[in-house]
Amino acid sequence: QVQLVESGGGLVQAGGSLRLSCAASRRTFSRYNTGWFRQAPGKEREIVAAITWNGGSTYYADSVKGRFTISRDNAKNTVYLQMNSLKPEDTAVYYCATDRAHPNIVVVTTEYDYWGQGTQVTVSS
Repeated sequence: QVQLVESGGGLVQAGGSLRLSCAASRRTFSRYNTGWFRQAPGKEREIVAAITWNGGSTYYADSVKGRFTISRDNAKNTVYLQMNSLKPEDTAVYYCATDRAHPNIVVVTTEYDYWGQGTQVTVSS
């Protein structure tokens, strides 16, 4: 089993930046595609960005394209989400999760199996 721990959340003003980290407990993490998701109060969990196991392909939701960047360092068993030009509507709990089953990126939340506990991101206006 892979344990994931997110960090880097916090309170930031609109227009600011944060970098989230998702650290995995096992090196097998480097074999899995990984996604970042978010869930705002009263809303469904949605995918924000995803990256293949080798970093060769990425996906971004339309709402974050051009502002967020996903990357990974397999030597450190860590996936990052750099968030720039933050907006109040980016406020949510952010989660990372792995997809062990598919060779290509999938955007269906239920296809991801191991999840972290989440980190709160709050963007003030």
